Amino acid sequence: MTTPDEQPLVQPARSPDPSANSVAEDTASGAAAVERAASARGDLRVLAELLPYLRPYLGRIALALLLIVGAKLVNLYVPVALKQIVDGLNVQPSLLLLPVGLLLAYGAARIGVTLFNELRQVVFARVMARTSRQVTLKVFGHLLGLSLKFHLDRRTGGVARDVERGGSAISELLDWTLYTIVPTLLEVLLVTAVLVWAYDWGFAFITLGTLLAYSLWTLAVTEWRTRFYRAAVEADTRANERAVDSLLNYETVKYFNNEAHESGRYDQSLRHLENAKVKSTQSLALLNLGQSAVIACGVSAMMWRAAAGVVAGELSIGDLVLVNAYLLQLSAPLFVLGMMYRQVKQALTNMERLFGLLDQRQDVQDAPGAQPLLASRPRLRFEQVHFGYDPRREILHGVSFEVPPGGTVAVVGHSGSGKSTLARLLYRFYDVDGGHIRIDGLDLRELTQASLRAAIAIVPQDTVLFNDSIYYNIGYGRPEASRAEVEAAASAAHIHEFIERLPDGYQTQVGERGLKLSGGEKQRVAIARALLKNPAILIFDEATSALDSKSEKAIQAALERIQVGRTTLVIAHRLSTVMEADRILVLDAGRIIESGSHRELLAAGGSYAQMWRLQQQEPAIEPSPRPEPPR
Repeated sequence: MTTPDEQPLVQPARSPDPSANSVAEDTASGAAAVERAASARGDLRVLAELLPYLRPYLGRIALALLLIVGAKLVNLYVPVALKQIVDGLNVQPSLLLLPVGLLLAYGAARIGVTLFNELRQVVFARVMARTSRQVTLKVFGHLLGLSLKFHLDRRTGGVARDVERGGSAISELLDWTLYTIVPTLLEVLLVTAVLVWAYDWGFAFITLGTLLAYSLWTLAVTEWRTRFYRAAVEADTRANERAVDSLLNYETVKYFNNEAHESGRYDQSLRHLENAKVKSTQSLALLNLGQSAVIACGVSAMMWRAAAGVVAGELSIGDLVLVNAYLLQLSAPLFVLGMMYRQVKQALTNMERLFGLLDQRQDVQDAPGAQPLLASRPRLRFEQVHFGYDPRREILHGVSFEVPPGGTVAVVGHSGSGKSTLARLLYRFYDVDGGHIRIDGLDLRELTQASLRAAIAIVPQDTVLFNDSIYYNIGYGRPEASRAEVEAAASAAHIHEFIERLPDGYQTQVGERGLKLSGGEKQRVAIARALLKNPAILIFDEATSALDSKSEKAIQAALERIQVGRTTLVIAHRLSTVMEADRILVLDAGRIIESGSHRELLAAGGSYAQMWRLQQQEPAIEPSPRPEPPR
């Protein structure tokens, strides 16, 4: 029997049953889909936003349309040639040259149709590809320009999926709309005109009636079933979000042995996607059945009308063949027209989500008349700065301090005191709620963001690298730098020799988020990257936190040399790294509670002195070195 003392402090949670909340989640998913449908941009607005990208290519579009008209005119002659061939088969043998000529004309007409269509594809291919590229690039640039708040809230997998689908949908929309709707309607009008001209209005009424019934059925059912496609798109986005999130956090999943849990969460999203796809397919079957029934009735009525004319002696066998050929010629485009409408609605839905990303507001924008920052040894001032990520909770409470030109100021304090927030505000990832941050007397909001960020380099506490080579990641600080400059920066960061010992040297791949490197190696790459940028303002945010004592001392000496002549803000928890700073600020709960040099603060016997004593009492035990991962 287990005693109370033997009970675990935290009871293990029961594994969630993926199907337990299926009904509730289906309801929530449906509500979300309805909400999104209600807030949809509207098809006309999506098309209006696309038009500016097409204006430079009006010439190509016009030429492609002319080629389509040519193809339809040639295609219109094909049944006429077939009728003449059939009617000419009863002539005398001496006149066999006429059917042969008609046969040649028939073959030339068929080839001409293909030729015009392929030429149209060649002319218009560039328009579709470039328009898709330009819109996708604009969305990508807009995403990079959004504030940090958006990127902290977003789900990478969902955004990437929306951009991917939206970019593909642009080409599909242009192709289907411009080169399926227009040609089909043109062909229907031409065929109707020929039937009226050559025969009587009976054929035209049947043709137009069939087209009207087909269109009404297609529009009504497609509008109804679009909700299922929207639900499928939403479910697909959610599934992709969960998959990417799990893969990016692969190590965490392994640490906690939660593969089954992640598979269960992913399967919940896949189940919603499965249900939405099944409903979409079932409704599609209903749509196709109705379309086939309408076309079958129209074809039967036309054939009955033509056969009655032949029996009455009003039409020839060739006329029957002509009418039949026109019906077959129309039935295929009508089927395509129905599919096209479905594709267009789906493309518009995907583009709606793509353009919806452009609606995301840029919280931080350059003010009208913003000027570039021109400074080599700038003076940095924080004046009564108030800020909070959430209006309900302020992080900084009237923080004021100054970093003199070429000087070094360190900010220390416990975790959560607001130290790293200072760096984010200096980069203008957010605007202050109150007060001012000035560089050489100019408020950050009076400067262009590009010039401000070009003047600053940071070595962050959590270094994230691109899934590329070490050379690329160091060179990212200044992409136009020469190899000698990249290697010099690596040497200053004490990582050059380590890189040279690797089998692939500077071309060694660092893996997703730099996971193939240890924490210390990543931090030294980040230091080299910042040095290569050669900034006027340096920010070190726990820049040596992932290094052992020996590496820290070597790099600290290099960092002190690098700081000379640069305005430097050092954010640190380990006090031994800021002893030589010109001034040290102690930040606590968003307020500066102490300020002075290392000696002055120790002599004051306040919070800094207490933190110093605590850190000096920590056992000087070095952690065992992390084994190098396979390269």
